[in-house]
Amino acid sequence: THPYTSCERGTNERHNGLIRRFIPKGKSIEDIDPSLIIYVENWCNTLPRKILEYRSPNDAFHEELRNIA
Repeated sequence: THPYTSCERGTNERHNGLIRRFIPKGKSIEDIDPSLIIYVENWCNTLPRKILEYRSPNDAFHEELRNIA
C-alpha cells in the first residue's frame, strides 16, 4: 500500500476505529490501565466479523488450529 492512503488498508483502518472507541488517538499507551487494554483486546477478538462469515477472530483462529492438528 501507499503511505497515507487509508483506503488501501480497509480492514486495518476498521480495527483502528474499533480500538479508538476505548483509547483516544494521541493518548500515550503508558497512561492506559493494562486492564483496559486486556478488555479491548478481548472485545475485539470476540466481535463477529463479516469478513470471517460472522465468526469471531477467536473462533476462526481455533478452527484453523483444529484443522492443523
